[in-house]
Amino acid sequence: MPAKDLGNKHVCFKCSTKFYDMKKPDPLCPKCGADQRESPALKAPAEGGRRGRLSAAPKIIEPAEPEEAEAGEEEEVAEFEDEEAEAATEDEDEI
Repeated sequence: MPAKDLGNKHVCFKCSTKFYDMKKPDPLCPKCGADQRESPALKAPAEGGRRGRLSAAPKIIEPAEPEEAEAGEEEEVAEFEDEEAEAATEDEDEI
């Protein structure tokens, strides 16, 4: 038996109660009294809202040359070791 004479069916956004609005202009939940026109699901999304999956610009990553990176790392390691040795010598002098 269809419920055509009961009006529109609603599910309350606060308490999840299912009810018919009985063709009244204000769809109020009979359990908690929430006005279903104030449902957050019915509000329009903000302008800065979700974007489509393909709307983001792809990032281009350029490969680094491994030869230059290896040579630079060796120099940095050597400089770091020299600084550690100098710091250790200064610590011994202070004692």
